[in-house]
Amino acid sequence: MGTSIDQISSVFFDEANELLDDLESQLLTLEENPQDQEVIGAIFRAMHTIKGSSGMFGFEAIQKFTHEIENAFDLVRSGVIPVTEDLIAITLASRDHIRSMLGAEITAEIQAESEKILSQVHEYIANYKGGNDSTEKTGGEVAKKDAPGSSDSADAGATDKTDSANSKNDETEWKIIFKPCRSIMMNGTRPELLVKELAELGKATVKTFTDEIPALSEINPEDCYLSWEISLKTEKSREDIEGVFIFLDTESKVSIEKLGKEKAENIEAEKPADEKTAQAQSQQEGKAQADSSAKPAEKAQQTANSSSPSAGGGQAQASGNAGSGNQTIRVNSEKLDLLIDLVGEMVTFNARLAQIAQENPNPQLTAISELSERLVFGLRDTAMDMRMLPIGTIFTRFRRLVHDLARQLNKDIELVTEGAETELDKTVIEKLNDPLIHLIRNSADHGVENPEEREKAGKPKQGIVKLTAKHAGGFVLITVEDDGAGLDKDAIYGKALEKGLIQPNENISDQEIYEMIFHPGFSTNKVVTNVSGRGVGMDVVRKDIGTLGGTVSIETEPGHGTKFILKIPLTLAIIDGMLVEINEKLFVIPLTNIEECVELEEENETEKLCTHITSRGSYLPCINMSKYFELPQRKDIQRQVVVVNDNDSKVGIIVDAVIGNHQTVIKPIGDLFKNVAGISGATILGNGTVALIMDILKLSQIIKKLEMADQ
Repeated sequence: MGTSIDQISSVFFDEANELLDDLESQLLTLEENPQDQEVIGAIFRAMHTIKGSSGMFGFEAIQKFTHEIENAFDLVRSGVIPVTEDLIAITLASRDHIRSMLGAEITAEIQAESEKILSQVHEYIANYKGGNDSTEKTGGEVAKKDAPGSSDSADAGATDKTDSANSKNDETEWKIIFKPCRSIMMNGTRPELLVKELAELGKATVKTFTDEIPALSEINPEDCYLSWEISLKTEKSREDIEGVFIFLDTESKVSIEKLGKEKAENIEAEKPADEKTAQAQSQQEGKAQADSSAKPAEKAQQTANSSSPSAGGGQAQASGNAGSGNQTIRVNSEKLDLLIDLVGEMVTFNARLAQIAQENPNPQLTAISELSERLVFGLRDTAMDMRMLPIGTIFTRFRRLVHDLARQLNKDIELVTEGAETELDKTVIEKLNDPLIHLIRNSADHGVENPEEREKAGKPKQGIVKLTAKHAGGFVLITVEDDGAGLDKDAIYGKALEKGLIQPNENISDQEIYEMIFHPGFSTNKVVTNVSGRGVGMDVVRKDIGTLGGTVSIETEPGHGTKFILKIPLTLAIIDGMLVEINEKLFVIPLTNIEECVELEEENETEKLCTHITSRGSYLPCINMSKYFELPQRKDIQRQVVVVNDNDSKVGIIVDAVIGNHQTVIKPIGDLFKNVAGISGATILGNGTVALIMDILKLSQIIKKLEMADQ
C-alpha cells in the first residue's frame, strides 16, 4: 500500500535531528563572527525547513514554536536586531527545546518551557526594535540598528542584494494554484496545512475547488480530491512562497503568478515543485551562498527522497547537482549491522570451502574456491567501507560542550579540531562519545587555567582544547590536548599516598604517578562541582577504551599542557588475523599488532611464565602461552615467538606453531568468559571449530607487570 505514516515520521525525525545538529554548529560559528550573512541565512533556512516539515507532518507545537524563532532571525537577516551572546544563548536553548519536543508528548511542562523561551525571544526583540537611533556593540563592533532606508546598517548592503529585502518595502499580489496529487495524504503530508501556512504570509483569499469529489459510494477517504487557488497580498518574496512547498512531492502541481506589471516572471503552471525551489534558492542567495548553506538541507532531503515520495522537495537539488552529483540514501543502522553479520557468515563459509578445496585436490573446486574468495573479500571490503564514518560526526557536537563549559567555568576556551575526515567504524564512533566527553571536560576544568592565571603565566587569555585524529596502520590515534598548566605531579602523588595506592618509600616513575589518575575514585579536586571532583571519569575512560581494544596514554609538561592519546582499532567486526597453535588448540592474533615471527632458540626454552629473547638487538620480554593457559608444554617441536606491538613497545608471544593468515569474524565470548584476561573474543573456523582471539594489549600489560616483579 506504500510507505506508512510511521516511516514518514521516522524520516522527519531523522532529518530534523540532522538539521538541529547543523544548527548548533552554525550558531556557534555565528557567535565567533556575528556579521556573517551566509551563516545568518543558513540558520534562518534551517528554522524555516524545520517549521515547514513539522507542519506538513502534523507536529503543530513544533511548527508554532519554530515559527517564532524563525521570525526573530528574519529580523536579524534584515538588520533590525543584532547578534549578541544573549541571542545565541536563547537560540541554543530553543534548539535544545525543539529536540526535546521531537517525538515527545507535548505536556504542560514542555508547553511552559516553550512559553518561557518565547517570552525571552520577544523581550530580546522588543529591547532592540523599540528605537532606530540606538546602537549596540556586536562581537566587538558597533552595529547600528536599521531605520527604513538607512545606509549605515552593517547588514543593509548584504540585505539589499536579495529579492526578499526589496519586496519588504511594498506589498505584492500573487496568485497561487495548488493541485496536490491524489495520494498526497497517504504519504503523510497534510495539504490543508500548506494552504494555512501560505495564508499566514499576508492577506489571503482562498478558493477551494471540489469538482473532482466523486459520489459518496466511490470516495476513498485516503485520497485528496481538493485543489486550491489562493490570492495573496504580502510583503514576502517569491522565495518565501516557494519555501512553503519546499517538501512537496513532484507529482503535485503548483503555479505561482505575480500579478501586476511583472507578470512575465510567472512560474509555469505545471512545473514540478523541486525544480522551482532550486531556481528560487539560487535567485535568493546567489550561487556561492547557496552552495555553502544548502549542504545540511541537501543531505536531509536526499535522505527523505530515498525513503518517501512525499519528501521530493527541491531543497536537495538547490545546488544544481541533482542530476550529476553523488546520490545518498539513508539506511537503518540495524540493517547495516545485519549486512555485516551476513558478510561475516559468508567469510566463515568461504573459509570452509577453501579448506574442502585444499583437502580434495580438484581443479574445478579450487577455481570455484578462489573465485568465491575474491567475491567474498570484495563484498567484505565494501560492507566494511559502508560502516566507516568520518569521526567529525562526533567532533562537531563537542563545540557546544566546550562552549557551555567555558561559560559555566568563567573561562575563555576555544575547541580546535584536526583530522575530522578520518574514518572509523560507526560502532567504534558511537562508543567513543562518552570517553571523549570525559576527557574534554577534564581538559576544560583541570587543564585550562582561568584567564587571570593565564595572563600571569604569559599566556593568551583564551585557552585551547585541541581534538585531533589520524590513521596509524589498523588503528586511529585520537588526541585530546590542552595548553593549560599540565598535570600536578605532587598533588597526584600526595593523593595516591593518601588513598594507599603507593607506599611512602616506593620507587615510582613520573609516568606511573600520572597513570594514577585512572584509578577509580581518584580526584585531586578539593571541591565537588557540577563539572568534576567526584573521582568519576578517568577510570571510566580507560575501561571504555579498553572494551574497544584500545589504549590510553598520557603526555604532560608542567606549565604547557597535557595530551591524552587514544589508540583505537579501526573496526570491531571483521579483522585480519594470524592463526597460531598452542598444544593443538587454535588461537588468533590480530594482524595489525604483529611485527614479525621468529623461532624460539633452545637457550630461551623455559617452563616459566615469563622469559626474554634478543630480537634485532633489543631485549624483548616474552610470555609463555602454554604456561599462561595452563596447557601441557610440548617438547618435540620448534616453538615460535610472535613479536607484537601494544602501543610504543614490543613484546613476544610464545606459541607452538604459526599456521597462517585468517579472516577473522569477531564473535562475543559471553559472560562466562568475559573476565578471562588475555582473550577479547572468538571466531569460527572453516571446519566449525572455535578459535579464541588474543587480547594483545592485556597480555602486554601482564608481561610488563611480571617483568617488574622479577626485577
